[in-house]
Amino acid sequence: MTNATQITQAYEAAKARYAAIGVDTDAVLEKLQGIKISMHCWQGDDVKGFLTPDGELTGGIMSTGNYPGAAHTPEQLRQDLEKAYSLIPGKHKLNLHAIYLDTDETVDLNEIEPRHFEKWVKWAKEQGLGLDFNPTFFSHPMMKDGFTLASPDQEVREYWIEHGKRSRKVAEYFGKELGETCYTNFWVPDGFKDNPIDRLTPRKRLMESLDEIFSEEIDEQYNVDTVESKLFGLGAEAYTVGSHEFYMGYGLTRNKTILLDAGHFHPTEVISNKLSSLALFSKGLMLHVSRPVRWDSDHVVIMDDELQEIAKELVRNDLLGKTAIGLDFFDATINRIAAWVVGTRNTQKALLKAMLEPTEELKQMELDFDFTSRLVYTEELKDFPYSDVWNYFCLKNNVPVGLDWLKEVHDYEAEILKTRG
Repeated sequence: MTNATQITQAYEAAKARYAAIGVDTDAVLEKLQGIKISMHCWQGDDVKGFLTPDGELTGGIMSTGNYPGAAHTPEQLRQDLEKAYSLIPGKHKLNLHAIYLDTDETVDLNEIEPRHFEKWVKWAKEQGLGLDFNPTFFSHPMMKDGFTLASPDQEVREYWIEHGKRSRKVAEYFGKELGETCYTNFWVPDGFKDNPIDRLTPRKRLMESLDEIFSEEIDEQYNVDTVESKLFGLGAEAYTVGSHEFYMGYGLTRNKTILLDAGHFHPTEVISNKLSSLALFSKGLMLHVSRPVRWDSDHVVIMDDELQEIAKELVRNDLLGKTAIGLDFFDATINRIAAWVVGTRNTQKALLKAMLEPTEELKQMELDFDFTSRLVYTEELKDFPYSDVWNYFCLKNNVPVGLDWLKEVHDYEAEILKTRG
C-alpha cells in the first residue's frame, strides 16, 4: 500500500514547482472535484440491456470478447458500478440506455415510463449520483432494413417517435427526482450499406421525426436534449443519415446541444479541433469520450494524445461550464470494472494535466508571437509532476492510489464475478 505521508510530501514538493510558474494546485484540485463524468452503464454487460432475455445486438453495435463476469441483471450491474465508483475519486453520473429498464413488467420501447426506472433512481439517490439517458434506437425488430426514425415506413417511424417522446419523459423524471439535469442523447444508426441514390429524403424524414419528438417543451432544468452524429457504422458503411453536418445544422437551428463522439469521424479527424468552433455557435456541448482504433470500435479510454488535446481545449477555452463529459466504450476482452476505472480516471487525469498549465501566460506568449517560450513551456510541462498532484487527489477522496486499486478489482473478480454463470 502507498504511504499517505509520502504522498502528501510529494504533493507539497509538486505544489511548490507549480507555484513557481503561477499555478495554484489547491485551487486546481478544488475545481477538479466539481467536474462530473457521466460513466456509461453499457460497459458492464456488453450493451445487451434487460429489455429482452437474449439482448441480441443489431444496428451497428458490436461488442467483442467473452471475459467472465458480465452483469446479467440490474442488481448485478449496480453492484459492479458501485465497485467501480468506489475506485474513482469524486462524485459522478451514470448514463443509462433505455434497454436498461428495471421492471417485472413486459414492456416494449414505445411503452417505457418513469416507473420502469424507479429502482435506478432510488439507487442513484443512495449513491449520490446523477443520471443521464439515451433512447435505444438499435437491437430491436422495429429497426427494419437498417432504419428507424428515417424509415420510409410510417409505422416504423411512428414506433420510434413514440419511443423518443417517452425517453424524454423518463429523463425529465430523472432530473426532477435527483435535482440534477439529465442529458438525453439521441443517436440514430440509420443508413445504407452501399451507395444510395437519394441522400436527401431520408434526412428530411429524420428531421421531421426529431421535430415531432421534440415538439413538447421540457424544462431544461430537468432535461437537456443532445444529438449525436456518426460518419458510418456496421451496415451503414456508405451512408449514415445522421451525419455531422446534419446534426450540426439540426442542433444549431433547433437550439439543441450537439454531442461529439471521439470515434464517430473519419480516422484523420479529431473532435478536439472541433470544440472551439462549435462552442462559438452552439448553446452547449456534450462529449462521448472514446478511443477508435482505425474505426469506431469503442476501446477503453487511455491517456493518449487526443484525450489530452480534448482536455486542453476544454480548459484553455474555459468550456467546462458548457460541456457535459460522458464516456462511451465497451470492451469484453478485459475485466469490465477495470475498464470503467481506467477510462474514467484517465479522463480526470487529462483534465487535471490541462488545469495545471499556466494558461493565461501561455496565451500571452502567443499574443506576443513569442513562439520560442510557448514551445519551451509546453515541452517542459510534460515533465512536471502532475502524477503527484493526482495521487494526492485520490488520497483526499479516499480511493486507492496508483496500482493499489487493481488488487481490489482482482479480489472482487475472484469473490463475485467468477461465481456468475
